[in-house]
Amino acid sequence: MTVIDPDTQAGWVPEAEAEDDADDMPLSLRLSIADTLTLGNATCGFMAVYFTTTGILIPHLTGSDESGMARHSAATAVILMLMAAIFDLFDGLVARKLRSSPMGAELDNLSDLISFGLAPAYFVLVYGMVADDAHQRVSALAAIVVLLAVVLRLARFSCVTLKDGMFQGMPSPFGALTVISIVLLELPFVPTLLAIIGVAWLMVSRVEYPKPRGVLAVAMLGWIVAAMGLLAAWALDAPGGQLLLQTGCALQVVLGAVIPLFATARRVNTFRDNRREARAAQLP
Repeated sequence: MTVIDPDTQAGWVPEAEAEDDADDMPLSLRLSIADTLTLGNATCGFMAVYFTTTGILIPHLTGSDESGMARHSAATAVILMLMAAIFDLFDGLVARKLRSSPMGAELDNLSDLISFGLAPAYFVLVYGMVADDAHQRVSALAAIVVLLAVVLRLARFSCVTLKDGMFQGMPSPFGALTVISIVLLELPFVPTLLAIIGVAWLMVSRVEYPKPRGVLAVAMLGWIVAAMGLLAAWALDAPGGQLLLQTGCALQVVLGAVIPLFATARRVNTFRDNRREARAAQLP
């Protein structure tokens, strides 16, 4: 029963009826715990763009010479992207253990687009504006390539059914962190540009990557935490911080290059084994 308050002429619903209305809420409008983690992913991606703008781009455009501020902001932006990767890792684990809402898959794709598409692409764009030997328009083109690669990869992920436990193409969090590592290595412009485009190609390729589950998920989490420590040491200008950061970035890039080689070799070996079995089956 709905009661009208004579002072406000507004209706209020008794508590029991309010609870009934909540129970009748469509499942598509309810957020699960996994969805909350996914929204944390999107928030981290947006804040990474914020720190890249306020701490790197704006000081450059205004002629500020505070290099320490730019270093702190760059480290903060990358740490936020790493935190987004942690949220992305745990929302899948939580969704498998607990219930997930019907919006879960869509929220995950939209959040990944912000954190692992827009944020790293914007980082590349700003790099092209502030680096001494970079070319702004070419960097903008590379940033667009990264963004479109993530868009295509996420769209394909929603449409293509793959065998359990595998991704097709480099996962967008791994690709985003590899792109950022390439920029932080401070290589000459042309090798940096070619490496970034190579990572974008890997994200839309058909190379299979294992999903981070079990031991692999723990290893990935450990690597992300270690990367945060390296970034913090670099931001605080700790002794050897620059060398440690470049070592970590180089390792990330090497992993990004080696994993496809192992995946390709495994696929070739599987193809050869299948051919041998087929020939053996044809023999009398």
